[in-house]
Amino acid sequence: MGKYKLTWRDLTWHDFKTYLFAMFKAFIPKGKISNLDELETFIQTKSAWVSQVTLYGYLKTRMGTRYVLHFENDTFMDSVNLAKWNIYAVALQDLTLFTFSKLKANFNYQDIEKAKEIFLKILDDETSNKMPIDIIENAKKSFDERIQNINWDDHHNDLPFNPSALSLYKWAPIAEDLKTLDRKIVLNSVILKWDVVKKEFNERIKF
Repeated sequence: MGKYKLTWRDLTWHDFKTYLFAMFKAFIPKGKISNLDELETFIQTKSAWVSQVTLYGYLKTRMGTRYVLHFENDTFMDSVNLAKWNIYAVALQDLTLFTFSKLKANFNYQDIEKAKEIFLKILDDETSNKMPIDIIENAKKSFDERIQNINWDDHHNDLPFNPSALSLYKWAPIAEDLKTLDRKIVLNSVILKWDVVKKEFNERIKF
């Protein structure tokens, strides 16, 4: 797996940008999502936002004032980076499947194979951001398995974001006994963030 050195300074800047964007995005005029390029950008940016905000938020909550000190530890940083990419890979799947299910059910959109096309394009794009190759390959395989069994007309109503919520629970580098205590809070925190994304999608979609 490719190693990407992430320091505390990098992470705070990531955090800062992510939270700043979240804070001010309510004031940014939102364009409509009216074509596949705009949909691809929406899927990519919102999946990254949910992944980062929920992972870093959980780590900060669990570690309290010791949060900063952990980022001097290379082994811990590798675990955070691994978690980030694994959660993001599932978040991308969830949002791609959700948006195309909504398009089919509400807009009678039939070109459903474009879902895989967009998903693969985003993964290809992420190679330049050092997304590990093995995580990309696993994401492709998992996506193929999921679309085999999907009911496009109803998927958007059928707990579409549970996999990424479970992914945060699985990958967050927190001791297992603590995670068990946090399970409900962790899962809810992810679902609440996706609710924000769903609301924005419903307001902006105009296919």
